[in-house]
Amino acid sequence: MKTIIKTLAIFAMAAALVSCGNRNAEKKAAEAAAEQARLDSLKQIEMEQKVKNAEAIMATLPEEPVFDIVTNLGTMKIRLYSKTAKHRDNFAKLALTGFYDGLLFHRVIDGFMIQGGDPFTKDSALVAKYGTGGPGYTIPAEILPEYNHKKGALAAARMGDMANPMRESSGSQFYIVQDERACSALDGQYTVYGKTIEGLDVIDKIAKVATNNRDLPLNPVRIIAVKLDESCISAKDSE
Repeated sequence: MKTIIKTLAIFAMAAALVSCGNRNAEKKAAEAAAEQARLDSLKQIEMEQKVKNAEAIMATLPEEPVFDIVTNLGTMKIRLYSKTAKHRDNFAKLALTGFYDGLLFHRVIDGFMIQGGDPFTKDSALVAKYGTGGPGYTIPAEILPEYNHKKGALAAARMGDMANPMRESSGSQFYIVQDERACSALDGQYTVYGKTIEGLDVIDKIAKVATNNRDLPLNPVRIIAVKLDESCISAKDSE
């Protein structure tokens, strides 16, 4: 009888320990979830403020603002076209909210173009998804005959015609032309919405880096920041 009582006592103690352990685990999980919710809320508030700040700045921009794409291999100065206003405004908003900061040029083809703007490229663990990311929306095409794929042209990447017959542009991914002869077949197919006014040599430097069989640079080519060239605001103010 004593043995049975002792055994039952041991089982009771074990059950109590398990119950206590479960409660502790549940408490820790709840605390972790609450902390994550707090961080997510702070991020949302921060992003909302960034968007407000960006909108305020955009109201001061000239018709064709200039942005500097600063990379670890140099800086390209880009002028955005006024006639492709949807793409101009979208690029400006993303740049001013810091969306592009830290992203990679994930597709680089010497003798063709360099491509970046995918938010997945901030995380090397998501390398299999590189080229598929975006902000969650597309932009209606603004394909104009006067804007061709000249060297330094800034154009919007997009899905192919079968999946995207309206040729809507990616919400964030873009490419910059290195070789206009190779890219001339893209004229009338993709929205060109800006041009490089300084830093054509940087395009060549990026295009010539070593890549793997998916055209991903072996040594990351990173966008440090996309910054507004504030001289274009000064020029507008002086008009």
